[in-house]
Amino acid sequence: MKTRDWLLFWLLGIIWGTSFLWIKIAVREISPFMLVSFRTLFALLGLGGFLLAVRSARATWVQIKTKLWVFIVLGLINIVTPWLLISWAGQHIDSGLSSILNSTMPLFTIMISPFFVRDDRFTLKKAAGLLTGFAGVVILLYPNLGAEWSTHLAAQAAVLIAALCYGGSTVFARKLAKGLPSQTQAFLQFSTATVMIWAFTLSTERPLVFPQLPITWLALVWLGLLGSGLAYIIYFDLLPRIGPTRMSMVTYILPVVGVLLGIIFLDERFHWGAIIGTLLILSGILIVNLKPVQKGEKSAV
Repeated sequence: MKTRDWLLFWLLGIIWGTSFLWIKIAVREISPFMLVSFRTLFALLGLGGFLLAVRSARATWVQIKTKLWVFIVLGLINIVTPWLLISWAGQHIDSGLSSILNSTMPLFTIMISPFFVRDDRFTLKKAAGLLTGFAGVVILLYPNLGAEWSTHLAAQAAVLIAALCYGGSTVFARKLAKGLPSQTQAFLQFSTATVMIWAFTLSTERPLVFPQLPITWLALVWLGLLGSGLAYIIYFDLLPRIGPTRMSMVTYILPVVGVLLGIIFLDERFHWGAIIGTLLILSGILIVNLKPVQKGEKSAV
């Protein structure tokens, strides 16, 4: 990948990695439905402001109308469903554990992508990178195994289902969402997601409980403007250039950030295996993105 793509790749991983901390903070006061409702709303407002300011980021209705159904599907499977599942799980398991389980997303992507994306074939190098990275995830997960595993099995399963949604939507977006500016793609996805989640929330939450604490509002603004709006602009910008399999590898950065923030700010448990796990995760990312050495050339990533 080019230097610009690498920088965006890491920025996206760090931004998304902080999300698990803020989700854990927010669900202490409000429900998962209310959290996702405000998160999508703030993301939509931020992206709407961006589109008003940047004319080149907009698309015409003629360009949009034939692809609108694509963003309705993405709004459901890439935002509403996984965000509700992860937010609900945040009530029952550590934020670090959520970030770790979310890192299984590349495994789902690597299984789905070859069936739909012709130029994203499964290779031994990808398999080696994914297995190496996943080994790091397992090492990070190890201290969390035990009594809590069975007690919180449903919450852990919810995060795994969310990871499956992310894997499928990554391939779906690469295949069908092309042709529009990345900012417009993100805006359309959040538009449909915002309508759906607010409809769900208004019909199921009785009574509506709005945030009262400043830290909860800060969490919602962070999750909406940075963890959603800015993150999805980067996501859609990178996806066509690096492919769904490499794109999915960004989730291996999330547990590194998520575990560290959980330890520092939420007093979650620490294990020295986190160091080994982190090194393996970084190695997995490098293996998948390593270009073959050509005769007379130096290796590059």
